[in-house]
Amino acid sequence: MTTPNPGTRPPVLPNLLGLGLGPRAERRRRSLPASLLRLPTIGVDIGGTKVVAGVVDGEGTVLEKLRTDTPDKSKSPKVVEDVIVELVLQLADRHDVHAVGVGAAGWVDAERSTVLFAPHLNWRGEPLRDALSERLRFPVIVENDANAAAWAEWRFGAGRGEDHMVMLTLGTGIGGAVVRDGYVDRGKYGLAGEFGHMQVVPGGHRCPCGNRGCWEQYSSGNALVRDARELVAEESPVVQPLLARAGGTVDGITGPLVTEAARDGDPTATELLYEVGTWLGVGIANLAAALDPGRFVIGGGVSEAGDLLLAPARDTFRRTLTGRGFRPEATIVHAALGNEAGLVGAADLARQVARRFRTIKRRRVERAVP
Repeated sequence: MTTPNPGTRPPVLPNLLGLGLGPRAERRRRSLPASLLRLPTIGVDIGGTKVVAGVVDGEGTVLEKLRTDTPDKSKSPKVVEDVIVELVLQLADRHDVHAVGVGAAGWVDAERSTVLFAPHLNWRGEPLRDALSERLRFPVIVENDANAAAWAEWRFGAGRGEDHMVMLTLGTGIGGAVVRDGYVDRGKYGLAGEFGHMQVVPGGHRCPCGNRGCWEQYSSGNALVRDARELVAEESPVVQPLLARAGGTVDGITGPLVTEAARDGDPTATELLYEVGTWLGVGIANLAAALDPGRFVIGGGVSEAGDLLLAPARDTFRRTLTGRGFRPEATIVHAALGNEAGLVGAADLARQVARRFRTIKRRRVERAVP
């Protein structure tokens, strides 16, 4: 029997009534039993440095959360799998949970079962869903972390009420996802949303993906830190206050430090964020030309700079949007759920398979009754 494809076409949940959904999303909303909201599920967010698991209710509220460092031996998938199982079992001891959703920073196949490529964990073709299902005895889905975050923002955060939304997560690189008419648009092979690797500068900075000039080389946390450290290497006097803030060492210059300095009025830090925001606006204009969404939601650690980043992004977007002045313009907003978006989204997508699992169990019990 073919395993269902959980989360590929998830229904819109009841608490979205009256938010201007499209007709197809509204029909799915009406067909969903209200009891679905009462099913707590677990979301797991796996990153290169941390693993976070939490119990999430049907309103997107995190009831309890556990966090641990990603183990040093993370090149072995089994080691990370052990950490996930331990966190889930701890939470399941205290909560009546019904499914587990795992958000992984990497490519996940269209069946939501296998991590095809996760550079920070060195996973290659890892059958994570089946491995975890066997050990946990819960239904499990595996999702790309950007897709999970986008789903959470659409369901509970800054994307509510918008039928066609694009989310961008600015961290080390740029993650992306599209939610359209109540579906996560994953593309033919499950790999859609890799917007960070659009080429914006032919022959530009080398990207770890192997190409040059990728968007994330100009609008990401890595780009922000690289540019600041290059000023230090050039012994530019304008960067000396920033270097002093970093304790006099170039390694002390981080994205959060640059953001903090910009908030305190440091002109160099402000200029660095302005440049990252300008490149962000260029890429968003390209995406608007290709996808024509109604709203862009910007999340990730770099987005914590707020309008220091988003103001130049909006200005550049308006200046470079094709057909500007003769077409509706998408809005650009800051994400609402912060670091919990991936966890919440993975748990909410798992809720769909939890409902199917409960229905199957009930039918088996009914057949067993004489």
